[in-house]
Amino acid sequence: MITGYRGRFAPSPTGPLHAGSLVAALASWLDAKAHGGRWLVRIEDVDTPRCVPGLDATILMQLATCGLVPDEAPSWQSSRRALYQAALDRLVAQGHAYPCACSRKDIEDALAAQGRPRERGREARYPGTCRSGLHGRAPRAWRLRVPDGVVHWTDRRLGPQSQDVAGEVGDFVLRRADGLWAYQLAVVVDDADQGITHVVRGEDLADNTPRQIVLQRALGLPTPMYLHTPLVLAADGEKLSKQNGAQALDLSDALAALNAAAAMLGLPAQSRTIAHALAAWTSQWPFLQSAP
Repeated sequence: MITGYRGRFAPSPTGPLHAGSLVAALASWLDAKAHGGRWLVRIEDVDTPRCVPGLDATILMQLATCGLVPDEAPSWQSSRRALYQAALDRLVAQGHAYPCACSRKDIEDALAAQGRPRERGREARYPGTCRSGLHGRAPRAWRLRVPDGVVHWTDRRLGPQSQDVAGEVGDFVLRRADGLWAYQLAVVVDDADQGITHVVRGEDLADNTPRQIVLQRALGLPTPMYLHTPLVLAADGEKLSKQNGAQALDLSDALAALNAAAAMLGLPAQSRTIAHALAAWTSQWPFLQSAP
């Protein structure tokens, strides 16, 4: 049995929970309970222009309807900005972060001039234009100075993973040109501050993991264990998401919604109560042996 396990579910209030987000919520709750740990909910509302007022309460209500109640009071990223600023200040003082004057078009033009235009559907690799200084231009964003080398980690479901972050992503943004905090910095600071030991989330976020590990190392923070869950796909084969019109969970039959999510995790359907179903799935959790 793991002692001191702390997991979390971190939804963004840009839309209500849908079938895909319930898979991640259920998996993170089950992993915490199967290991005798604590489960937290963090509302990731740092990207304020995309957040819809009142949806945080809707999400918490959806989770409660499904029996997924956090062990501590929920937290909101919007109340944690001082922590992000302190982390950025530390990175700047240590030479790990620098100001960037580049717009998105500047980056696209620089890559095209180098004969390396951005591939369709992939994030553009930052070409390092401002690494050596702004050359008289006004700063817009702040970036992490990513060190050379391949990052290796082991996902509890996907197995061994690796990425050359410097070569494939480049120096990524910590604070955006509009003044908002970037997801990568916020999630790393929050996980460390809340003592998160295990991160269970959707497979679409797996490619964020190496960037977060690089940032954890730069800040001298521990790296949690990671488990990325299967994705629920829309009819067109794309990931079901708020951006492509995913429907809100129909919780008129919450047990049916939970059974559908459990099936994505390889767990058998349950026909009694939500409490009985959650207890049964906890005892059958397939990833118990993969989390030392």
